[in-house]
Parts: sequence; structure tokens; C-alpha cells
Amino acid sequence: MTQLSALARRAEAAGLNASAPPQEAEIDGWLLRLSPGKAKRSRCVNALAEGRLPLNQLLERCGQVFAKSGLPLIIRITPFSQPADLDQRLQNLGWFEFDWADVMVRTTLDELPSTPGLRAMDGDRYAATVGQLRGSSQVAIEAHAERMRHAPRPYQGFILEGAAGELLALGQIVVEDDIVGLFDIFTPPEQRGQGHALTLCAALLKEARRQGAYQAYLQVGTDNAVAKRLYARLGFEFAYRYHYRSKDPAAAAD
Repeated sequence: MTQLSALARRAEAAGLNASAPPQEAEIDGWLLRLSPGKAKRSRCVNALAEGRLPLNQLLERCGQVFAKSGLPLIIRITPFSQPADLDQRLQNLGWFEFDWADVMVRTTLDELPSTPGLRAMDGDRYAATVGQLRGSSQVAIEAHAERMRHAPRPYQGFILEGAAGELLALGQIVVEDDIVGLFDIFTPPEQRGQGHALTLCAALLKEARRQGAYQAYLQVGTDNAVAKRLYARLGFEFAYRYHYRSKDPAAAAD
């Protein structure tokens, strides 16, 4: 196994830990996440093991659980999903695919540029701030805050401020042992195109390095070319791609 493929598997496991909501269930080796929030990774099925049930029975049981939670059934498909042909089998059943995302990794946190300091922000305030900037519903904001409060690894929110105290960019890190994940990187529209996101991410990596992290990962929309160029400038490289499948049109509505 190459260093990159090993890091990809570590990033997947760490990302699952970081996105864990308090509403979870397990059916025959599949992990069901049932948060009412906006993030699909916290309200989907992660097919972690092949299990013993026939696929149609497993899908039916998962669908019942999601229906009771008032959520459409969504399955996250990664290179690690089980059974290995799950994506093709769902396609054959007429499940559509949507929301492709790339996982990018940095194999070392050495040689980071000098950056200004960041100001820490507690989880509830962070969820409210980034949610309001994104136009999220109050339900989504509260679910985001709840997920951070109950995460098995603590989320740490930080903001980059201008000379007059204005918010230039904000983001979060989750440090698990010696690997860090970057989450919810956001720059207000009026501050974009000025390099603030690059400065913020470099500062977040330096903070994670100070806390003992040596490697990093993040998730970015496959079609977000601007963000992917920014992360490449920071030394991140493509590790793997994932997407979602559902048969419910409502699943891709937001």
C-alpha cells in the first residue's frame, strides 16, 4: 500500500469520526447517521461492511429508519464501500447519483508559511455565524451546533480578522492523534478574491501542527475548481472521490 493510499484510508476513518452526530444507528454493518442538519455526511448511510442481509432487505430496513427520522434515504459511496459493487447495484436499481466530492490530503505539515494569528470561536457561535453567512435554516444551524457538541473529537473554530476587526474568513479543525481535518472553510462574499482563505487555511494547519498533527485532509466539491486550486497551492493532493445515491428526489434538493 502506498503512502497516499494509506493516508486516504486514514482520512476516511478520521472524517467519519469528525462528522459523527449523536443520532446514529447500525444495521448489519452499515452505519446510519440521522442528523437533521444540512451536511449530508451526517444524514446518510455509510456502507462499512458487507453484512449478511440481501441488499433489498438492507435497503428496506434502512429506509424505514430514515423515514421515522423524517429524512430521505441517502447512501454515501466511497472506494471503501461494501459490498464492493454497491454503486453499480444501486445504479441498476435506478438510484441516481449526486453531490460528488473530492478528499484531498497533505502528507506532511512541514514548511508552512508564516501566518497571522487566529481568534478561537466556540462551537455554538461558530455554527450560528457560518450558518447565517450561508443562509442556513435555524434547524440546520442547531443541528450543526449539536453535532459539534457531541463529536467524539472536538471541533475547534477559528476566525481570521482584519485590522478593524472585520471577519475575513473562518474555518474549523478536528485533530485526531496526528492527523487534522479542515472543515467549514468559508469566506464572506465581500471578502473573496483577496487571499484570505489561503491565509486562514495555512494558519489552521500551523495551529494543528502545534497540537501535534503531522498530516491533514479535507473534503471539497468535485466541481469547485477555485477551492481545489487553493488547496493545491497549500500542498494538498487528490486522494479519492465519493458521491451519494438515492431514489428520493428530495435527497438532492438542498
